[in-house]
Amino acid sequence: MSRGGRVSAAMVVAVAFSGCCVGVSTGPARAGDDGAQFLLFSGADLWRDGRFMHGGLLWSPGGLDHEGFTLQLLASGGLYRYRSGALNNAWVIGAEEEAEVLPGWRFKRDRLELKVFAGPDIKNDVTSPYDPSNRLHGTSVGIRGAVNLWFEPTPATMVAAGASLSSIATGYSARAAYGWRLHDWFYLGPEAQTFACVGYSQLRFGVHLTGLKTEQWEWSAAAGWSGDSDHRSSPYLRLGVLTRR
Repeated sequence: MSRGGRVSAAMVVAVAFSGCCVGVSTGPARAGDDGAQFLLFSGADLWRDGRFMHGGLLWSPGGLDHEGFTLQLLASGGLYRYRSGALNNAWVIGAEEEAEVLPGWRFKRDRLELKVFAGPDIKNDVTSPYDPSNRLHGTSVGIRGAVNLWFEPTPATMVAAGASLSSIATGYSARAAYGWRLHDWFYLGPEAQTFACVGYSQLRFGVHLTGLKTEQWEWSAAAGWSGDSDHRSSPYLRLGVLTRR
């Protein structure tokens, strides 16, 4: 059984997605242009075999509500576990940290907002015990591209979609969600998400809550069921919060 190395490589994709496809796609502010240039965000992604957190910021010198240059900085890290065939099917605990610096551009057309990014992607990975079948050990440097879309077909509905691709282990992720506005409190609806790298993939289906505002904070959450190419399944939970400055 050699799938253990493939599982460990895939887990590092889990939250980098999350930055591009989960945590930051909140769309235009409903309060109108407040002159904010910074969007600060953080979140967590949990499932049976992984625990990750991320945080970062978007900087738009022309304002978050206007078309133009946007810089995304993202840092993430966490723990995951898998069984390694190279170690007689023993459990291995992996830890990873990641940093991304992604300059890009925000496009705006009425109810449509599209953000496109590309830049360096840096990861550091260790396993305990050491697993020779794991392709990712130490520091890896690559290039990541990402795209993020927010569209409001009507004043009471939203569509969010995002995708990200890294040259490290050919990792990619994608997410799509639809939501209905409930009494101007938040959006609620279904979502689908996938992430993968060479030899491994995971698919998720769930329900998301997006855009719940409390004072200067805006919250999001999602929960559902995940299954992967190693025939393992479990619930997942995702939480996020952001604020404008």
